[in-house]
Amino acid sequence: MSDILDAETHNTWESGKSFSLSHRLYRVLWSIVWAVFASWTPPPLHRWRRLLLVAFGAKIAPTAGVYPSVRVWYPANLTMGEFSFLGPNVNCYSMDRITVGDYALVSQGAHICAGSHDISDPNFQLISRPIVIEPQAWVAAEAFIGPGVVVGEGAVLGARGVAFKSLEPWTVYAGNPAKPLKKRIVRDGPGVIRRSKTRA
Repeated sequence: MSDILDAETHNTWESGKSFSLSHRLYRVLWSIVWAVFASWTPPPLHRWRRLLLVAFGAKIAPTAGVYPSVRVWYPANLTMGEFSFLGPNVNCYSMDRITVGDYALVSQGAHICAGSHDISDPNFQLISRPIVIEPQAWVAAEAFIGPGVVVGEGAVLGARGVAFKSLEPWTVYAGNPAKPLKKRIVRDGPGVIRRSKTRA
């Protein structure tokens, strides 16, 4: 992400800034707007919250939903597909691009973290990597997804699971670090979008 400043030049260890002034001002303004106009709104008012996010650069499908208690660090890095949802108290730490695919769900209290630090760098350089949550995936309650992770199509990360590596499509994961438990098989029936295929 080009807005991240060089830690050696700006001296991270001594409270140097990691982002440009314009970037920081944008985030301050966004935080005020969300607190004043969105954070207290009734949950069904998804359309209003979508409008605010789009006004600050997010790409949000008209059927997507974002709850009022969601925290989006940098809206311009957020993309949400059709019928995708960010549930209550989700922390969308969008230092880099975060993409939530069609019909994907991020449940309450989950932390989607696209930023970290290079611990081998003597200046503790801030780094970022994009996160992709592919269509029909489910990130369950209070789970954590780290920078650079791709949650494959239809994959499930169980409650409080921690993913620092990408998750295979149509596979159920749990634990810290997340381990595969089984394949996810979707039964035929009303409302089923597609039938998953078990992969070897």
